[in-house]
Amino acid sequence: MTRGVFIAGTDTGVGKTRVAAALLCAWARSGLRVAGMKPVAAGAVLRGGVSRSEDAEALVAAANVEAPWEWVNPYCFAPPIAPHIAAERAGVRIDPAVIRNAFDRLGERADRIVVEGAGGLLVPLNERQDMAHLVRELDLPVLLVVGMRLGCLNHALLSVQAIMARGLTLAGWIANGIDPDMAEAEANLETLRQRVAAPCLGYLGHGASGAGLDWPALEAIFLS
Repeated sequence: MTRGVFIAGTDTGVGKTRVAAALLCAWARSGLRVAGMKPVAAGAVLRGGVSRSEDAEALVAAANVEAPWEWVNPYCFAPPIAPHIAAERAGVRIDPAVIRNAFDRLGERADRIVVEGAGGLLVPLNERQDMAHLVRELDLPVLLVVGMRLGCLNHALLSVQAIMARGLTLAGWIANGIDPDMAEAEANLETLRQRVAAPCLGYLGHGASGAGLDWPALEAIFLS
């Protein structure tokens, strides 16, 4: 049975790819067939004349399942702007059903799929659906990445509220130290531990590897 997890972020640039790649690498080393998926990406680079998402490339490098690129990254846009706006500019409508089909195809080859969102949980996909709709479409638990920097408390708590309000499952959260000079980082962490009911599944210090993750607790997400 294929199992997956959705990596959501409190904002853009908070370390979703870092966490997703760490999960993929660890589970690949354990002998599982793992695939990464970046359903929607904006801010692509050209590789041999073809647009490629660097986030998606990182997930492919960390995974051990080969799959067509359109399954890994169904929607990819060049401008580094909000995905729904980039899609409109390209004359495309992002359709969660297309993403679901790609996810199911990956599931035919993988034991586990790590799906990385774009931006935060309420980033629009089209005129009426957002990233939270996609989580529901894929029926995945959410692992929230909190970028530890000034303002993270508000971003994290609002993200948790949005997850709960949409009836999604928050499996846990991971603190990612994106600002090495953040004042009172430990105090901020403790505030989140007190106010977020879901467990903290690890802290990644600035520049650290996935060694700071609580691997037994992460594994339990897939065994529940």
